Amino acid sequence: MPFNVTVSEREAGMALVAPAGSIDTTTSPVLETHVDAVLRGAPRVLVFDMSGVDYISSAGLRVIIKAKQILAPKGGKVMLVHLRPRVKRVFEIIKALPPEAVFESVEEMDAYLDGIQRKI
Repeated sequence: MPFNVTVSEREAGMALVAPAGSIDTTTSPVLETHVDAVLRGAPRVLVFDMSGVDYISSAGLRVIIKAKQILAPKGGKVMLVHLRPRVKRVFEIIKALPPEAVFESVEEMDAYLDGIQRKI
């Protein structure tokens, strides 16, 4: 399966990055190029739609963790949606992201974000 990345803006300040295929040593630079371009736009929230990802190596994890490290000091967040079970297990094992940053769907994530905003 060829690797590709789709980037879109869901709303102002929220970018969606949707990789498809295996994220490994060969493909992670492609993902990193797209993520770096998104980060230059200074989103408040960067969402990775992982529905098309069937495998992720440490190189792929590095790209996502790097994005988190860049956004965190600015109050931004990285969130993951639609993780396949074996990819989700990798994130659980390494505890790269807190549980409140991993969602089953975009709708679940939107409900969570809406709840936070209503409290403020």
